[in-house]
Amino acid sequence: MTDPTIRYAQVWEDADVLAEALDVGPGDRVLSICSAGDNALALLADDPAAVVAVDLNPAQTACLALRVAAFRSLEHGEVLELVGSRASDRRGPLYARCRPALDDHARRFWDAHVGVVAAGIGTGGTFERYFRLFRRRILPLAHPRLRVRHLLSGAPTVADRRQWYEAHWDTWRWRLLFRVATSRAVLGKARYPTAFSQVEGSAADRLLGRVREAVTATDPAQNPYLQWVLTGTHGDALPRYLRAEHFEAIRDRLDRLSWHVGPLEAVLGDAPFSQFNLSDVFEYLPPADADALFARVAEAGTPGARLAHWSVLADRRPGPPLDGRLVRLNALADRLHAVDKAPFYTAFHVHEVR
Repeated sequence: MTDPTIRYAQVWEDADVLAEALDVGPGDRVLSICSAGDNALALLADDPAAVVAVDLNPAQTACLALRVAAFRSLEHGEVLELVGSRASDRRGPLYARCRPALDDHARRFWDAHVGVVAAGIGTGGTFERYFRLFRRRILPLAHPRLRVRHLLSGAPTVADRRQWYEAHWDTWRWRLLFRVATSRAVLGKARYPTAFSQVEGSAADRLLGRVREAVTATDPAQNPYLQWVLTGTHGDALPRYLRAEHFEAIRDRLDRLSWHVGPLEAVLGDAPFSQFNLSDVFEYLPPADADALFARVAEAGTPGARLAHWSVLADRRPGPPLDGRLVRLNALADRLHAVDKAPFYTAFHVHEVR
């Protein structure tokens, strides 16, 4: 059964890390999990021949369709307003200009979600509503606004950030409230009911350590994901697809992007692909099913094809039967994970098809 609810109104995976991992270039054909479409668009900046986005949820492909229409119909600053990266009191008129460029499904979907449009289309998912609740109800119990602003202003070095974090942010109250906010019941509702079906042990403790690394190893002032979680907007830190330097290139290549509603396996039949952005799909699967999907990806990849995927809590890697077919690029994956700006993922993997 398809899910008509927007689960993710934004993509919460670092497109800078993804772009370096996949190393997309002219002639490449990329398969990407759609989600809200941000990273499928971001990959167009690297001049591939085609990007094919897929999602089981038609609400997610509607998110991508509206972004594509916005890139066609609006100027850069107006796209930022429509998404919610910038304040605006004219999102209704901006949507009206995009509406003729939408397909019938996307037009019906967004006509029925005028409240989401008015608030900014990047605000409308269950995950974003979870962050809004966290930001408004939980965060103020742990830290005053001045301390939040100080965190987001960044510091010159990793050592400076870690020292400040441990002295001012990592309080017992913060740890307690964070564990409540990231409990299985609360976080599972914000993502998917099956989000923890393959997870053992405490999710909150593992996520707490990951957040500490993400907000100290990288500069919070340049982190669009952290900025949005704590303020509800991107400020000056924009995700890759929304940066001015990529706007015209993405706009010029929109005809190379297509999207489909359905299972990933159906699109894998349109092989070959030279890159795969597979989000965190494997961690929802039991190990045997994950290995079966890894095998399908390997069959659909050209020699040397790259596969990138994340893990939040259930770490999935190709099993022994796939040794020699999918080789993890350990040094690259570990280096990129260390600078990943998205503060949720406990592992990042890059594999190469041999």
